[in-house]
Amino acid sequence: MGHIELRDIDEDDHDAVFEMMRDREAVAMAAFTADDPDDRAAFDAWLARNLANPTASTHVVTENGGFAGIAAAFSVGDDRELTYWIARNAWGRGVATAALRLLISHETERPLFARVAAHNAASVALLRRAGFTELSRDTGYAPGVGREVEEIVFALLPALE
Repeated sequence: MGHIELRDIDEDDHDAVFEMMRDREAVAMAAFTADDPDDRAAFDAWLARNLANPTASTHVVTENGGFAGIAAAFSVGDDRELTYWIARNAWGRGVATAALRLLISHETERPLFARVAAHNAASVALLRRAGFTELSRDTGYAPGVGREVEEIVFALLPALE
């Protein structure tokens, strides 16, 4: 693993994010994705909504200065959630672990929630290692796999005093 950082996303990153989020293996792992990962207009509209959201904090994950993924936090009602997507060329080297730790350090609100497809064993393990606790499971339609998928809701709870 190289040097991992989070930086603000800029317009020059949009193509890399789009290409990363079209990777078929990654789409299947994430499961709860865009209906059509190849639809650039839908992607651009989704990204514009997220970047305009005043509660969202969207970052590019870099490894040694190069693009390695995205990580973000946003509000859903009164809850604060986080999400991340790591480019396949950065899988298996601790990039996601480092990026998640950085994001958690920026996001001080607790509880902090995360959702993951139950079949995404790497993400499930990552969240558990980072101190997240499983809260619930539910099943919903996942466009990334074209069928119902179990989703796990995790929370990083406040530290006990």
